[in-house]
Amino acid sequence: MVEAAVRQPSAQPSPKAEGDRPLLEVENLSRAFDVSRPWLNRVIERAPRLLLRAVDGVSFSINRGETLSLVGESGCGKSTVARLICGLYAPSGGRIVFDGRDLGTADPREMLTLRRRFQMIFQDPYASLNPRWRVERIVAEPIRSHDLIKGDAAISKRVGELLTDVGLSPLDGEKYPHEFSGGQRQRISIARALSSNPEFLVCDEPTSALDVSVQAQILNLMKDLQREHGLTYLFISHNLAVVSHISTRVGVMYLGRIVEIAATRTLFERPLHPYTRMLQSAIPDMTMSGKPRTPVAGEVPNPLDPPTGCAFNPRCPFAREKCRVERPPLLPFEGADVACHGIHEGWVPVEFHRQPGLPA
Repeated sequence: MVEAAVRQPSAQPSPKAEGDRPLLEVENLSRAFDVSRPWLNRVIERAPRLLLRAVDGVSFSINRGETLSLVGESGCGKSTVARLICGLYAPSGGRIVFDGRDLGTADPREMLTLRRRFQMIFQDPYASLNPRWRVERIVAEPIRSHDLIKGDAAISKRVGELLTDVGLSPLDGEKYPHEFSGGQRQRISIARALSSNPEFLVCDEPTSALDVSVQAQILNLMKDLQREHGLTYLFISHNLAVVSHISTRVGVMYLGRIVEIAATRTLFERPLHPYTRMLQSAIPDMTMSGKPRTPVAGEVPNPLDPPTGCAFNPRCPFAREKCRVERPPLLPFEGADVACHGIHEGWVPVEFHRQPGLPA
């Protein structure tokens, strides 16, 4: 199991002082995709436009040195959030503020400077690496693009250092991506991400395509690099066992919205939102504690026609009429932020327990 193989960090990254500015602030971020049929078909059939709201009013912040993880079922919008932050998609609404600078208002030259400070690690390491380039050229590309080092000899030396940092040999720079295993290719992706000396890494499910033992190696590597270079991570995953080991805080997403966000230990010891409890109940209980479990019931609603009010209300065992008509805001509750009418108004019981098999 990942939880047995991953080393526990000697110390969590120390949070910044309360008055310090977060490195990343996301405010009411949204993204809608037009999935309508062609215009002529809509005119003939008198059909309306169809908008898929992949991200719907997401807000969070990340302090320097932290790891914030976003988790949720497939299709909840967590990878879209990652792509919005990195500029691969343009937001439909909201703001993304990096180190006090609104990325939406930055001019192209300033944006190029800011882009050097954050990079992305993709889910599939083979698809994200150019198969026609040697590893040395792949890792050196951000260095050349941002004009960080002059001279081929100096660049080759830096590439060798980066490959060594991620557990590979400088001689591997002469090889092509297909000559490596999945875990080694992900190490190459990490080396490429580090080559521009970034402060912030967006990690879009970097271990999901790997087997369990290799997942543990990559997670250990990422934690070592974070301590060594002072990195800040946004970590995207659907695996709660992985998230419990690498995160400082965890945000739970459902149908494009954040329903709960809290410190990792708080979230796993006392999950508040009914959806968070369902996710935890899906983790196998290796200790066979006999603790009552909440089964994951129902299906995710059609994102083209989401439910009114709370998006989780068709699957929630505590749902009331208010949940069906009024969208709950994300509000503080005893050390966490949760979007649930029942928690804030007291009709959903607050549970205090630790999920077996997860770190204390």
